[in-house]
Amino acid sequence: MNLQRLCYMLPVVFLMNSCGVSKKAAHQETSFDQGIGQIKHLVVIYMENRSFDNLYGEFKGANGIQNAKKVNIIQVDEDGKPYQYLPEIPRNNSFPTNLPNALFNIDQYVPSDKATPDVTHRFFHNQLQINGGKMDKFAAYNDSKGLAMGYYNTKKIPLYPIAKKYTLCDNFFQSVFGGSYFNHVYLISAAVPVWPNAPESLVAKLDANGKMIKDGIVTPDGYVVNHVYSRNTPYPAKSDTSQLLPSQTMPTIGERLSEKNISWAWYSEGWDDAVAGRKNNFAYNHEPFLYFDKYQEGTEGRKHMKDQNDFIKAANEGNLPSVSFVKPGGGNDEHPGGSAVYSSEALAVNLINAVLDGPNAKDALVILTYDEFGGFFDHVAPPVIDRWGPGSRIPAIVIGPFAKKGVVDHTPYETVSILSFIEHRWGIKPLAERDKNANPFRNALIFK
Repeated sequence: MNLQRLCYMLPVVFLMNSCGVSKKAAHQETSFDQGIGQIKHLVVIYMENRSFDNLYGEFKGANGIQNAKKVNIIQVDEDGKPYQYLPEIPRNNSFPTNLPNALFNIDQYVPSDKATPDVTHRFFHNQLQINGGKMDKFAAYNDSKGLAMGYYNTKKIPLYPIAKKYTLCDNFFQSVFGGSYFNHVYLISAAVPVWPNAPESLVAKLDANGKMIKDGIVTPDGYVVNHVYSRNTPYPAKSDTSQLLPSQTMPTIGERLSEKNISWAWYSEGWDDAVAGRKNNFAYNHEPFLYFDKYQEGTEGRKHMKDQNDFIKAANEGNLPSVSFVKPGGGNDEHPGGSAVYSSEALAVNLINAVLDGPNAKDALVILTYDEFGGFFDHVAPPVIDRWGPGSRIPAIVIGPFAKKGVVDHTPYETVSILSFIEHRWGIKPLAERDKNANPFRNALIFK
C-alpha cells in the first residue's frame, strides 16, 4: 500500500501526523532528534487486558466516556438489534441481570481489589466487536456478555496519580487485533508468526467476506493470530507439542539491539521458577522472545530472558540495561479472571518507583502500557492501517524526567511506537513498515 492510499484511508488525526508536517511539527522533530540521546534507559512495563475507557474513561481532559456517542454505547446483537438490557453476565453472583444497555461502573458491584470474570479478546472477535467502527458489538461477541461495558472509577486506581503527574496518552492503540500472545510478539518484531501446514483443527474458517465462521488459532493462509504456546521450553506441563507453535525466524528488536552492543533484557515474573520446573505464576504466552529460534534453550540470546526480581535488583543498584521490558506474572498483571486491578497496579507503582527512586532515574524513561484491550468496550474507532490492525484503544503513560508533566497527549500512537522510539534513540533500522511509520512519542517528551 503506498503512502497516498494510506493517507486516504486514515482518519484526519492520523493524516496530520503522517502525511503533512507543519513548521511547528518540524521544530518539534528537530528538538526531539537532538534531545533523545539524553535518555539512557528505557523501561517498558507491559500490563494486561484493559481498554482506555475501562480504566481512564473518567480522566479529566482525556477523550473518555463523556465523549462517547449514544449510538456507539448502545450495544446490538449479532443481527444488529439493540438489546433491551445488556445480556446477562455469566459466571458471577455480583452483577444484576437487568443492567441498562449502557456503560456501567464495575466498582459498585465488584470492587477493584477483586477480580472479575475474564472477557473475550481474540483476533476475529475484536474485529467483530469493533464492527467497522460502530463499536456496538462488544457484548454480542463476548463470553462475558454485558461485562464488556464496565469501567472503573479512574481516581480510585493506584496508577491515577502517576497518570495525572506525567503524560497520559489517550490515542494509543494496540497494534494488532486480538489477544496477548499476538500483541506481545508484534511488540518485539512488528511481524506476524506463520505456521505452514498447521493442524487442520487449529485453522479458522471464514466466509467469502472474511467473516469468522469458526474461530481458530491460524488463518486459512497460515498466519498465527490467536492464543498459542511456543514449542520452545518452558511451556505448560503435559502440553501436546503438536499443538504448540514451531520456532519463528523473523528478526526481532532483540537482535537489532545486540548487533549494536546495546544492553537489553526481557524480565518476567516467575521466569526462574518456570525454567526450573517449579510451581510458578509465569505466563508462558507473555514471553515473546520464547517464540523465536534465536532464544531457545542453549542459545546466546537466552541470556536476555530474566526474572522480574532481576529487574528490581538492577533498578535499585543502578544497573539497568539500556532497554528493559518488564512483565508482571499471573495474578499481578491486571488480567481479568485472575488478577485484580488494585493489587496489580500497586505492583506496577512499585516497579515504576524502583526506577524513579534508583540511581538511573535522572536519565530514564518509563512507558507503562497494556498488551491489549481485554475484550472491554472503548468508544474510539481504531484507525485503519492494514489487515492486522490497529485494534482497540488502550492506556499508555509516559513517565520520568523527560515526560511532559500533567499532560494528556492526544497524538496517535500504537504499540510499535515503542519499537519506533528504540529505533530512533539507538539508530536502529526499522523492522517493518509499521514501526517505521509509527510516532516515537514525539509529543509526550520534553528535553532540556
